[in-house]
Amino acid sequence: MYGRGVILRSDAIKKGLERAPHRALLHACGIEDEDFDKPFVAVINSYNEIVPGHIHLRKLAEDVKRGVRAGGGVPFEMDTIAICDGLAMGHEGMCYSLPSREVIADSIELWAMAHQFDGMVLIPTCDKIVPGHLMAAARMNLPTIAVTGGPMKPGKYKGKNVDLITVFEAVGGIKTGSVSEEELTSLEHVACPGAGSCAGMFTANTMACVTEALGMSLSGCATAHALDEKKRELAFETGKQIVSLIKQNISALDIMTEAAFKNAIIVDMALGGSTNTVLHLLAIAHEAGIALDLDIFDELSRKTPHLCNMRPGGPHMLEDLDKAGGIPALMKRLEEKLHMDVLTVSGKTLGENLRGAMVVNEEVIRLLDNPNHPEGGVAVLRGNLAPDGSVIKQTAVDENMLIHKGPARVFDGEEHAVKAILGGEIKEGDVIVIRYEGPKGGPGMREMLGPTSAIAGMGLSNSVALITDGRFSGGTRGLCIGHVSPEAFEGGLIALLRDGDMISINIPERALNVELSEEEIEARRKEWKPPRRELKGYLARYVKLASSADKGGILNSMGITRVADF
Repeated sequence: MYGRGVILRSDAIKKGLERAPHRALLHACGIEDEDFDKPFVAVINSYNEIVPGHIHLRKLAEDVKRGVRAGGGVPFEMDTIAICDGLAMGHEGMCYSLPSREVIADSIELWAMAHQFDGMVLIPTCDKIVPGHLMAAARMNLPTIAVTGGPMKPGKYKGKNVDLITVFEAVGGIKTGSVSEEELTSLEHVACPGAGSCAGMFTANTMACVTEALGMSLSGCATAHALDEKKRELAFETGKQIVSLIKQNISALDIMTEAAFKNAIIVDMALGGSTNTVLHLLAIAHEAGIALDLDIFDELSRKTPHLCNMRPGGPHMLEDLDKAGGIPALMKRLEEKLHMDVLTVSGKTLGENLRGAMVVNEEVIRLLDNPNHPEGGVAVLRGNLAPDGSVIKQTAVDENMLIHKGPARVFDGEEHAVKAILGGEIKEGDVIVIRYEGPKGGPGMREMLGPTSAIAGMGLSNSVALITDGRFSGGTRGLCIGHVSPEAFEGGLIALLRDGDMISINIPERALNVELSEEEIEARRKEWKPPRRELKGYLARYVKLASSADKGGILNSMGITRVADF
């Protein structure tokens, strides 16, 4: 029945005389005698009633479970937490977003290992939830498939597509008079029309695309919309396929290889996706025992043209990408750059999966010799301000801002910066510096969508730069540099900056520097003291363990020894 060497892990809780008490408990859950010879599959669902990307996942889980039964397995549904970055944005709640990724991974490990499941179907959506699920998959190395929940439809306002970022930027428009309060109210009622992750190539949808490109979800899953029948069909087929993977003894690390990670990065660069994928792919690779670093992102970005001009930097929504052929069509276009022999959760190689793929709309998925930009989405900048690296979504930067020099306007924390931006204190040419927002300093490395949206809404995105040791929403556009490492809390040079210091940015040369002498830097360092904060609960533990952004913001207590190796 099963491939060579396959032993059902779940036999540990259901076979043998001494497991009669265990079987009694399983009978209480509706398990019949004949089910004890079948694989037990964990259906890990992040359904909840407050995150729009998750409100429909209960139905998808039912489809997955039908598929598991049809494939000859026994499904058990369980849940994980999920934080909505949009709702957490702009206040202390955002401190908990990135740290939740590790809690999600840990909780899945606890579910699956305590109950000895044979395989898992993951049903995540949104920014930290998808990577948290994939980190758990890599850590445990069970047969695993992900069904990402899918994007929402864009809203419509005055005949144009709108989304959540439209609303964020409209808040800045209020200050300049380009948007009225009545228009803002109208926008907030139509921008998010229903279930799904926000409609552009923001972090949630970038991570869904990366998951498919990594080989961890079935073809077409990433761009299939949340409420489309196609998504439910994929969920059913995923349920059937996980049983097949268990029978064939194909586990997560058979799929998440170094070559597969490079494929995922190349697809991300061609999409011009969120800079958050750098953090997440580093963290997932760490769990898989694969050594990735910032340099590989920059190396592959230089070699990969930007083919899909998606929101927020471009005009296209996820539904446009889906209609153009989705991730299979994009990967078919990129096939000469990809490792085509990698295995995927379909049980076939990437090359086999892409045989029938084709691009339907060449404006949405450009030709290799007619890209939107010659290089990919992410650039890694280094210099005295970021000796360990920083990241920027270069495809969302106006070409006139690729090289910029200006005086620093320094703020200790996001809230002070937003107040200054909306108060009209920022002038053209300024370089806004927001510090003490890194993994330890934030704590939790908050996203800066509030200030970046205010900059865009006030018409300053083509004349003002922003650098931070925090991070950015996938909805960010403009000259916005994040992940500055070392962060201010750990004594990085960003901690020593003062108003008026001249900061030089050169994206083509990958440089980020402040014009200060070594003597001045040393004098300031002698005066600097790290800020003190009173923390309790999870964040207090997180700060003690969090690594720097260039390492993926992982927790340093985690080794690379995988649970499944014991």
